[in-house]
Amino acid sequence: MNYQIIKTAEALRKAVESLSNHQVLGLDTETTELDPYVGRLRLIQLATPNGVHIIDLDAFSGSNGDLRESNALAPLRDLLSAPRPIKIAHNAKFDAKFIKHHLGTELNGVFDTLLASQLIGAGDIEERHGLDTVASRYLNESVDKTERLSNWNFELSEAQLEYAARDAAILIPLREKLFERLKSDSLMDVARLEFDCIMVVAEMELTGFYMHKDRWLEQLAIVDKRRNQLAEELQSVLAEESSQGTLFGGPQRDDINLDSHQQLTKALVRLGITVPDSTRNWKLQPLAAEYPVIGTLLEYRTVQKALTSYGQNMIDLINPTTNRLHADFRQIGAPTGRFSCTNPNIQQVPHAVEYRRCFSGYPAGRKLIIADYSQIELRILAEFSGDRAFINAFKSGADLHKVTAAEVFGVSVDQVTREQRDFAKRLNFGVVYGIGAQRFSIMTGLGVPEAENVLRKYFATYRGLDTYLHEAADRAVRERQARTGSGRLVRFRYDEQDRQQISMTKRNGKNTPIQGTSADILKRALRLLKDELRDTNAQIVNIIHDEVVVEADAGEAQDVAEKVERAMRVAGEEYVKTVPVKVETEIADEWVK
Repeated sequence: MNYQIIKTAEALRKAVESLSNHQVLGLDTETTELDPYVGRLRLIQLATPNGVHIIDLDAFSGSNGDLRESNALAPLRDLLSAPRPIKIAHNAKFDAKFIKHHLGTELNGVFDTLLASQLIGAGDIEERHGLDTVASRYLNESVDKTERLSNWNFELSEAQLEYAARDAAILIPLREKLFERLKSDSLMDVARLEFDCIMVVAEMELTGFYMHKDRWLEQLAIVDKRRNQLAEELQSVLAEESSQGTLFGGPQRDDINLDSHQQLTKALVRLGITVPDSTRNWKLQPLAAEYPVIGTLLEYRTVQKALTSYGQNMIDLINPTTNRLHADFRQIGAPTGRFSCTNPNIQQVPHAVEYRRCFSGYPAGRKLIIADYSQIELRILAEFSGDRAFINAFKSGADLHKVTAAEVFGVSVDQVTREQRDFAKRLNFGVVYGIGAQRFSIMTGLGVPEAENVLRKYFATYRGLDTYLHEAADRAVRERQARTGSGRLVRFRYDEQDRQQISMTKRNGKNTPIQGTSADILKRALRLLKDELRDTNAQIVNIIHDEVVVEADAGEAQDVAEKVERAMRVAGEEYVKTVPVKVETEIADEWVK
């Protein structure tokens, strides 16, 4: 492998001058840890078809080790932040975070081979997208990752330098193959959408979200106490009395495992409750009104999940340097293009005020701007279906759920009750997810014939919607794929002899274009927001599907809120043109609305 090690300012200047003449560069980094707040940026490798320049950053760190103060690195910063040459990286977010944190500059003009591979994979959960796998798939080359976990702190071996150079060099031919596939699969637009988000997501992860440790621990204590109370209530009803007495002569109780489907089913049947084929929450929900023990069980599960998913581990993940949570956001976390989040999953923190009040701006005096799209998936559905009644309801500014309730229940809009509106709301959103009569029956407690009748009335009101959904379902089965507004491709696999798989494909065919376009809109909004917030001290700290949380100083919070609303609305209007796009914003001290 032909490579050159750069250790002086003059050598770096000449290297950057040469590198700038190329159209594309392979980019990789080597770091001493995975966390930029803990580890050092050890090497930056920049590859051309002729060889690799390995920049040894230890030679530029100075006495205090701060690379951001090194004037000698100015040419490198300019090269990395420029839109051209294109920098090819695999999982560019990782490199962007280290470059931003340690060099103080953005990584722009990126082609991410990881994201490109995921887009071409079109939602196939069986595919893997590590560099070694992708290189093998598209280049029939193996990538030896033996040195990846070696010690990068000290003098580097020839094997380490060879490994570093090879990882950067292979990205150039890999991009060519992926570029061809993106083009042939009509995925160029969505690829640009994804690549434009990389720096935004990297900065959001670096910024982190502040959580009040004391408030969180206080809430955990309350939840733990409630969990124990509910568990005791359930055992007192569900457990059997043992045939053996206690030491004091009273009956002994044989507690059941509340997490065991088999034991739970047996106990409920013993109480005379007809249990569905599953004890999942959505299956048990219709029984809660008739059997209080079911309601207690569902509450117990909610509390138990809160403790296991959002317990002490949240405290453990607070970064001691920043006092913030720095979650890992995966850009393509679902086939539809939705983000997913881990370590911790701050996208799914419970909506209850008791949890959300634990999050705020930091330090004191910073505000949160909480902005979310109003009914964006329903607006996308109106756009795609072209249903005039659906579109007119949005254009008139009327409450869509009330309008729907009025039609379904045969009353005037001003006579719609709160319960009827809630019913219609579940119906409207259920339609987005391809709900059928049986699932709607379970959700609402209606009999299947009544549920069918409600759906019949619904689609009689929105005939264009009915036609669109049927066509989307049939197309998914026929073509075994669906696309979102950006052109994102999702492929479906199913057994033609399996009616259940066909039914699932139809549901996904209805939902994928809607949910996926919502994800497209959020990603476009993030890119526009980056430009809007450039001259402010505001920072994006969280995203939740159709919601963006931004932190800013109190003095500019109102101005930032207007910028956020404008960027999100413009992004929505690029995809939704026939109905108004509505964004609701609120300025608050805590993450509550």
